[in-house]
Amino acid sequence: MQAIDVPASTRARVLVVDDQVDMAEMLAEGLSDQGYDARPCASSTEAARWLETEPFDALLTDLRMPKVDGLGLLAISRKLAPERPVIVMTAYGAIETAVDAIRQGAFHYLTKPFAVNELALFLGRAMEDAKIRREARSLRATLREKSGFGSLVAASAGMREVLDMASRLADANTPVLIVGETGTGKTALARAIHASGSRAAKPFVSVNCAALPEPLLESELFGHVRGAFTGATTSRDGLFEEAHEGTLLLDEIGEMSAALQAKLLHVLESGRVRAVGASKERAVDVRVLAATHRDLRERVQAGLFREDLMYRLDVVTLEIPALRHRREDLSILVERFLVEAKAKHEKSPVERFTADAIAKLLDYSWPGNVRELAHVVERVVLLGRSAQVSADDLPPGVANAPPPGLPDILAGGVIPIRDVQRRYASWALERFGGQKGRTAEALGVDGKTLAKWLSAE
Repeated sequence: MQAIDVPASTRARVLVVDDQVDMAEMLAEGLSDQGYDARPCASSTEAARWLETEPFDALLTDLRMPKVDGLGLLAISRKLAPERPVIVMTAYGAIETAVDAIRQGAFHYLTKPFAVNELALFLGRAMEDAKIRREARSLRATLREKSGFGSLVAASAGMREVLDMASRLADANTPVLIVGETGTGKTALARAIHASGSRAAKPFVSVNCAALPEPLLESELFGHVRGAFTGATTSRDGLFEEAHEGTLLLDEIGEMSAALQAKLLHVLESGRVRAVGASKERAVDVRVLAATHRDLRERVQAGLFREDLMYRLDVVTLEIPALRHRREDLSILVERFLVEAKAKHEKSPVERFTADAIAKLLDYSWPGNVRELAHVVERVVLLGRSAQVSADDLPPGVANAPPPGLPDILAGGVIPIRDVQRRYASWALERFGGQKGRTAEALGVDGKTLAKWLSAE
């Protein structure tokens, strides 16, 4: 057997444990010839100490040893480094124990006697498997960072409160209702909840309930069979089945028709869907998130939304503050959108926003919220002619916006009391960073009254 020349710095470290010292040394020498940095050990208790103090890449251990046997070393290794591959060696009469070791996480077992070449083959496979697992874990961590809660800006107290609650819901299977004005980032929060939870490796599917007419939305959600309606030339799975074991976001749920609301309620309660035109139901495992800019309770009172469905969806509500109520986040969002816009428009000379430009952005009320801010940043990057963006480079509606502050209710004469309430409540909410609980407490009213004041027209 010809030795393989591998630089010492790149050799995988293998701990070889056998209470017969000659066997341990022979296997270690053979693996060294195959390009591994192998250390023999004839004491299982000493091997346990080494596993705790040294970074071995793999463990090769005999099963039957005094004091600590091979299963004991396997358990220790799995606890310290779950992805470290373990190969066990056993005599022919102890194969049942070797199978137990596989069940407990060993990569493979070899029956003595065996050739070192055979051992090196399985060890190589084990190392490759461990490498793939590490890469997958790193990829999941990267995706979690890009799509999870780390992707959302939360310097303001109101947004931090939302993300804190959302992080506690990530692994749950219960529905979550995400509410907030248009453009606040409801879909982004839904994606973050999915990416941070136990379903992250499974599909995230989103549908806008306001964008499709009722018959098409029904087919999209639940699927259809061939011949169910004109043009249904083939059967098709719906989005519930597409999102099986993952997450389905029902965006603008408040716009869904009454007939579809009833069918959705059945799916949520039974976990089964029936395609359009089908005679049988199929089970699905889907975590449902719903989003809306509407007040569902008002929709219920108006007869436009089922009360039982609202309570089924509204197990937990996350309310995203409007951008005008989370101004601490604005400059961070500008930097992020600037990087994204520069990546799309590489020839743009724009590098930064001046202090006066940032001040103007802070003065603006942002009716379109985060989405509008992203569009404004992209616009100035696309049209910019210099490295710095000044206040004059901003869109006129933003640059000429009056500074915010306590509304002067006397200016311009008498106005309706409900307008006074709305303007004052909005100003107070901004002072408390979008935290409605603290705002209501400071105003001496309950949450329902504050919501009524804010929505007064």
